[in-house]
Amino acid sequence: MTTEIIKTDTLVVGAGQAGVAMSEHLSKLGVPHLVLERNRIAERWRTGRWDSLVANGPAWHDRFPGMEFDDVDPDGFAHKERVADYFEAYAKKFNAPVRTGVEVKSVQRNVGRPGFTIETSDGVIEAARVVAATGPFQRPVIPAIAPKDTRLLQIHSADYRNPQQLPQGAVLVVGAGSSGVQIADELQRSGKQVYLSVGAHDRPPRAYRNRDFCWWLGVLGEWDQAAMKPGREHVTIAVSGAHGGRTIDFRGLAHRGMTLVGVTESFNDGVVTFKQDLLDNLKRGDENYLALLDAADAYIERNGLDLPLEPEARETYPDPDCVKHPLASLDLAEAGITSIIWATGFAVDYAWLKVAAFDANGKPQHQRGVSSESGIYFLGLPWQSRRGSSFIWGVWHDAKHVADHIATQRKYLDYRDAGQREAAHSKTADTVDA
Repeated sequence: MTTEIIKTDTLVVGAGQAGVAMSEHLSKLGVPHLVLERNRIAERWRTGRWDSLVANGPAWHDRFPGMEFDDVDPDGFAHKERVADYFEAYAKKFNAPVRTGVEVKSVQRNVGRPGFTIETSDGVIEAARVVAATGPFQRPVIPAIAPKDTRLLQIHSADYRNPQQLPQGAVLVVGAGSSGVQIADELQRSGKQVYLSVGAHDRPPRAYRNRDFCWWLGVLGEWDQAAMKPGREHVTIAVSGAHGGRTIDFRGLAHRGMTLVGVTESFNDGVVTFKQDLLDNLKRGDENYLALLDAADAYIERNGLDLPLEPEARETYPDPDCVKHPLASLDLAEAGITSIIWATGFAVDYAWLKVAAFDANGKPQHQRGVSSESGIYFLGLPWQSRRGSSFIWGVWHDAKHVADHIATQRKYLDYRDAGQREAAHSKTADTVDA
């Protein structure tokens, strides 16, 4: 523990992609700052995800504007370790003032004077401003319906690493967003019998007519949507860069032997029940998929682009038996299920941030990252300014907005009225005369 109180203009908490982007923009603007990271730079990419994970977007897209992946094909998908290395190299590129191995314990507003006092595992810091760049994946959420059964191995997707981690037997994967469907696919490929609980989801094509879906969402203006459409708050996106990048097709997984079920509803005496919404969820996912194909075709025709036709993209698998006759319930023991993986998302955890910047549900109150509490900022949140905020390039642009706001506030605080300017001039003159 250091006894000296460190002072800085802006403290950035977290050195993942959000913290590194924030530091770059603050550095360009000449704002003195410090970045604290309790582990290593981009630690979540290294140890907070499963072993085989790759980026969900191609390398030309999922990066910061100032540096490319020098050893990944632009249309390829970088492995998680390579992504972490990228952020470490990026931070070194501009000598980001990052201190690793330091955990922030609390942030409190000073009384009777500006700024904040920050208690850390390595002493006390005082800062005029604080940026919470810890991202949205802070506390894994396992629903209260999870059975209290010691015979089952139950883990969150954040703790899943590889198939060898699980005992022999079948697996129930709850949640069919990007994490859930990729984990279920990997488990099935390893030889396990997999039951996948499928809720509401968007299912974009991985690529269409020689363009990745990231490109299509860009030219169609989808990344710039300012807010989520009403009623879509619990809709996940099923997309993957695994195996070179392929479109997620739930019926295709079922035809390979996976059993699809509806939303997991409850557990009672070793029996799990499912909502009878599987077919509806799949149909809505199909509608989302086809809508993007239609929009892409219209864009190509409207702009006269020479991109090859892809009629096979509209071909679908017939409904497998598990969709025609969906399970209403399942006896876990009879089905041989020994593991449950909860791919059920995360909650934010800002217990360390003891300021009035949150609503009644503990969610940050902000406008594009500028908090309702003066001097507090957020970065790395989904939909922080638009749909693209969740992506690597999106957080870079959000960081620029926050950094610009900080620089503007510093200019306001640097203002001196005529009397103050006169006094400062006189003091300077007296010093020169002396």
